[in-house]
Amino acid sequence: MSKNGVATGIDIGTYHTKVVIAERPDTPRALPRILGTGYAETRGMRHGYIVSPDDVSRSIELAVAQAEKAAKIKVRRAYVAIGGMSIDEVFSRGETVVTRGDSVVTERDIAQASAISEAAISPSQLLNRTIIHSIPLRHFVDGARVLGNSPSGMSGMKLSVEALSITALTQHLSTLRDAVEEAGIEVEDVVAAPLAASFVTLSKPQKMAGSVLANIGAETLSIILFEDGKPISMKVFPMGGSDITNDIALGLRVPLEEAEQIKLGAVTGATYPRKKLDDIISRRLTEMFALVEGHLRKLGKNGLLPAGIIITGGSSGLSTVSDMAKAALKLPSRVGSLGADASKMQLKDGSWAVSYGLTIWGLSQADMGAPSRGMSGFRFIDMAKKWLKPFLP
Repeated sequence: MSKNGVATGIDIGTYHTKVVIAERPDTPRALPRILGTGYAETRGMRHGYIVSPDDVSRSIELAVAQAEKAAKIKVRRAYVAIGGMSIDEVFSRGETVVTRGDSVVTERDIAQASAISEAAISPSQLLNRTIIHSIPLRHFVDGARVLGNSPSGMSGMKLSVEALSITALTQHLSTLRDAVEEAGIEVEDVVAAPLAASFVTLSKPQKMAGSVLANIGAETLSIILFEDGKPISMKVFPMGGSDITNDIALGLRVPLEEAEQIKLGAVTGATYPRKKLDDIISRRLTEMFALVEGHLRKLGKNGLLPAGIIITGGSSGLSTVSDMAKAALKLPSRVGSLGADASKMQLKDGSWAVSYGLTIWGLSQADMGAPSRGMSGFRFIDMAKKWLKPFLP
């Protein structure tokens, strides 16, 4: 848990490690005040997996030291993001008999239904995996859908819950924790990176109406869907900005370093056909958004998210990315940001959303008086709804 109203978030990406140290705001609706940030090149990662724990620990040490110097605070514990191909989703359902004699649903019944829902997950779906988040999506009392977040106080004989569980590879979780602790930092909790990013990138109206947050990272494309204020699906695809860079290098026959600069719009001094470059980028973006469309179609949500798609990540700055997403998904599309106050918050762009979001979650746990859970996960809706409701605009 955050100590003395201060929380630290560590986002270990494939290419970069970002650290944010923030303190609790003076007013409930204000953003946490950032005390310091740190940034370092990540070594020892591949597709979100740790392949060299020692190298990752050194990257964490460098980024944390930079943030400590700016904040003038020694970091002893932190909230850590997990992303990449390690994370996946599982849907399940649980049902229990209401225990009170007067048939009034209590918090105990709700907890029991959630526990039964987790227990109903197939062992094959949890083979070598650990549940890090359990999110109740819908409750039913005697088969009737409950309109609202909680059925507590309603009357009925049976209570059912449909839940979304976010899992991560157990071995990767353990290695991640070891790498952070090797850097001298205690892990307070591990949070799925797309969920952490959503705390600051999506507004409350967007989450209520229905939206998808897409992060185009270096080697992966992650998405998280929201509807009625809840995350209803999370998925990661093995494709990212480095694939666009590789395509440019092959298509224009230039070195990878120059291809990366061309992708970002930097002036390299070389001449190349603009149309050919646009075609190369468009083909890869079309392939990426086809994956997103396929997942939305599988969920029955294609073309049915009024708030559309919000795009973040290192490749979200491509000039055509928003138009490509709009055409492929037939949804409203825009590039996400941290708002007009981003520079005031010492954050250069939306790539800091995960590390900043982790501090928001950490401070919310302290405000709710929630115990630290380590890697055992948390009940997102039950614990976060009261604090995040006034926080998000």
